[in-house]
This record gives sequence, structure tokens and C-alpha cells, in this order.
Amino acid sequence: QVQLVESGGGLVQPGGSLRLSCAASGFAFRTYAMNWYRQAPGKERELVATITTLGGSSNYADSVKGRFTISRDNTKNTVYLQMNSLKPEDTAVYYCNAARGRIDYWGQGTQVTVSS
Repeated sequence: QVQLVESGGGLVQPGGSLRLSCAASGFAFRTYAMNWYRQAPGKERELVATITTLGGSSNYADSVKGRFTISRDNTKNTVYLQMNSLKPEDTAVYYCNAARGRIDYWGQGTQVTVSS
């Protein structure tokens, strides 16, 4: 069955870094664009970063540009989100998403808390 399993979340101080991973299985990973979304308490889910199937192109929300980097390893069926210079407003549950046409798969999410 299809699985997206996020890991790497946790508590970090402002200015710190975290690296999220999302391990995929059960579908043709390399044929899907991969995305990271986040949802903070009381807010709508927002798209943070996206990467194309071969990793040749990526895009970011304005709020994370220059601080976050999305990457993928198609040999390991894994997508990553490197998060640097973290701010309290980055606190949210981060979700991995695989998208191809009308097909959408989601992970269960991993909590990131930025606090001193």
C-alpha cells in the first residue's frame, strides 16, 4: 500500500536547523512531484516547497525562501526538507505530499516546534 512516512521533526531554538525526511513506498515515486506543506494551529494548510520529478526545479513559499531547501533522492524514494534559520512562526505540523495529475498522497505529518 501507499505510504509516506515523515521524520525529523522536533523542538529547536530560534535560529536553529532541522532536516525533515519523507520515505515513500507503494507507488512510482520518481514519477510524482513532491511537496512539503505545513499547518499551524488555527491556520490553513500552506504549501512550503515543491520539487519536480527529477529534482531539476523547485519552488518555495516567500516566507521560507533562502532558508529552506527541498531535495529528493529517487534511488531511495525519499524527499527532504532542510530548514535553516528557523523562526517561531515556522512552528507547525509538516506534511509530505506526492502529486501527479489528480492523484494525491499524504503522510501523517511531523511536528516542528521553534521555541526558546
